[in-house]
Amino acid sequence: MTIERALRAVAGLFVMLSVALGYWLHPGFFLFTAFVGLNLFQSAFTNACPAMAILRRLGLRSCVPAEGVGR
Repeated sequence: MTIERALRAVAGLFVMLSVALGYWLHPGFFLFTAFVGLNLFQSAFTNACPAMAILRRLGLRSCVPAEGVGR
């Protein structure tokens, strides 16, 4: 699994978990959902995310773009 795919999986898990916690336990957990969304939004422009550093240390590899893409 690549870092990019693992990052999407972790973000999706956090969103689903925080929505469930916000619904069943306390609405304050929706702030965590907003934090994950904001972090995903900024990482789209900066290509930097704290979770990527953690996943890289766990040994996941980066995605290598295919040759000839975008030509």
